[in-house]
Amino acid sequence: MPPQNPSRLGPLPSLIFASRWLQLPLYLGLIVAQAVYVWQFGVELVHLVSEVFFNGGAAEQAAELAEGGPTAEVAIMLIVLGLIDVVMISNLLMMVIVGGYETFVSRLRLEGHPDQPEWLSHVNASMLKVKLAMAIIGISSIHLLKTFIEIGDLGAPGSKFTADGVLWQTIIHCVFILSAIGIAYTDRLMTHVSSKPKAAH
Repeated sequence: MPPQNPSRLGPLPSLIFASRWLQLPLYLGLIVAQAVYVWQFGVELVHLVSEVFFNGGAAEQAAELAEGGPTAEVAIMLIVLGLIDVVMISNLLMMVIVGGYETFVSRLRLEGHPDQPEWLSHVNASMLKVKLAMAIIGISSIHLLKTFIEIGDLGAPGSKFTADGVLWQTIIHCVFILSAIGIAYTDRLMTHVSSKPKAAH
């Protein structure tokens, strides 16, 4: 039996349904932001290479050491953490761009494509929220780790860190973790409830 064609939508439903394409410029803008992060990654990578191989910051490092600043090893570690931070934010952007477009705008029709992301095959609004929450926790962890590495001069004159600032950063990170746990638990409850009628049959 040939599949039946869906009934034609009325003018108002068609307009409402087509309004989802208004999100397209938003995702295109995020692609531009992704390109900016690629450029930022390149800048940080050049900085790292110059620090390690060309010793471009030797004078600055000597001045920092004289003032009690970070050593060269710590400085390199902070640059590497900055690179990881850029990569994780870029991953977050990709999840929002690809997953958001697939969920809220239109299907990408990547079924069977060798490069289809594994998580995209079962993505939905709830799964996307959980993955975004986990990505935000990862980014927050990198920022918190950078703070803990640079915290050696806490309380010293001219220090850019304060005890209250570090405390609040830690609290906010814990709130992110609790929020992700809450989102994942809620998603699990909803999945469990929706699967009960199917199990009954």
